Amino acid sequence: MAGSILLVLCFARFVTEGRGTPLPVAPTETVLAGGPYRYLRNPMYLAGLALVLGQGLVLGRMVLFLYAAGLLLAFLALVHGYEEPLMKRRYGAAYDDYRRSVPAWWPRLTRWTPGAR
Repeated sequence: MAGSILLVLCFARFVTEGRGTPLPVAPTETVLAGGPYRYLRNPMYLAGLALVLGQGLVLGRMVLFLYAAGLLLAFLALVHGYEEPLMKRRYGAAYDDYRRSVPAWWPRLTRWTPGAR
């Protein structure tokens, strides 16, 4: 359930704050730095993993935990090999500041505000 809620919040943030979508054909106009993105750079991926892990717990299916491990590896490769270099080119210093301040995979304990550390 938590994964579903987080996923919806992230999608809404793309439209309201970024004025775009998660799809590369219609990217956001700005770096997303509000809502869940103040605590974690990749909350949508975390939400997807939470959904699969939650299904594994509810259904008691080990294969879903293995699937989650595979997804994690795929997400890591996608983020570090494709998305981060693209974001750096697209948003420049704003993304650099965000990337230095907000962790990729383990949430901050306090919310980040652009321009602050």
